[in-house]
Amino acid sequence: MKSILSNAAAFGFILLMVLAAIIFKDAEIILPEIAAMAVALWVWREKSWLRQPEKIFIMPSLTAILGFAVNLLEISYIAKIIIVLVLMLTVMRVMQSNLAPALATGLLPIVTNATHFTFLMAIFATTFVLMLGVYLFKLNEGVPRHAPVKYKYMLVYLALHLAWIIIVVFAGYPQMAIIPPVTVVVYESLQMPMYMRKMAVKQIVVLTLSAVIGTVLFMMLDNWLLIVALDMALIYGLLRLFQARIPAAYAFPLLPFVFPAQFVPQLPYAAALVSVFFFSLVLAYKTYEKQQIMKLQNVVAE
Repeated sequence: MKSILSNAAAFGFILLMVLAAIIFKDAEIILPEIAAMAVALWVWREKSWLRQPEKIFIMPSLTAILGFAVNLLEISYIAKIIIVLVLMLTVMRVMQSNLAPALATGLLPIVTNATHFTFLMAIFATTFVLMLGVYLFKLNEGVPRHAPVKYKYMLVYLALHLAWIIIVVFAGYPQMAIIPPVTVVVYESLQMPMYMRKMAVKQIVVLTLSAVIGTVLFMMLDNWLLIVALDMALIYGLLRLFQARIPAAYAFPLLPFVFPAQFVPQLPYAAALVSVFFFSLVLAYKTYEKQQIMKLQNVVAE
């Protein structure tokens, strides 16, 4: 019963967000990463996201403001992406926060070209409600407030993104420079103490299929509430099938609502390509790191 109520609360919250977008006729109110946060916080009780509940509101709000402000500058799309990545990582370092969803909320206004202040108002309102839910139902009870933050992975994260950006720019596909749900999972994967090939493959498959589900339903149906209800049900089944807990899978189906219309049909291909690139490199780096640790241990043992 507890699980049913938690899922109902999270999915109901997501549907209310979409309903608000319909009522106000403003797609910028639909925030894909908020869907991921609702499930991760209220249903799965992700410890790394619950450690400092106040930052559920503070960090996404700060990065959203940064992304929104940078998007208003008269500079190229790629320049905006790079500037926001650097600024967000700096803010996370200063605030001593590892809340990965804040990366998506900072990049979203650039990816979707958000220009109305309703975007920021939606971020403030939804993250505040998520934080309030955590406090009211004491979802963070027993979760330590502090945990080691491995800042070196921020540099690795930035290096991987800069490499990808160079590739897509030279290939002539700058619009594929960033996909917010993927970038969140990349950051979290780097922070994992153990990262195996099975996990990389599962992430690639689940994220790609979630993009397919969201894109196909969006292009086939007209009723937004029906689309999102089906999206959530199918993603729930997908994650149960793969026995995976990947919050970003709930964010992907909402991207077609806010992506530029001409790019929506390309979203599944982009999700697959970007996922293969990033998670292959994350696996390579984590494997190399593990080998270096083992070598060091052998030297000490000798």
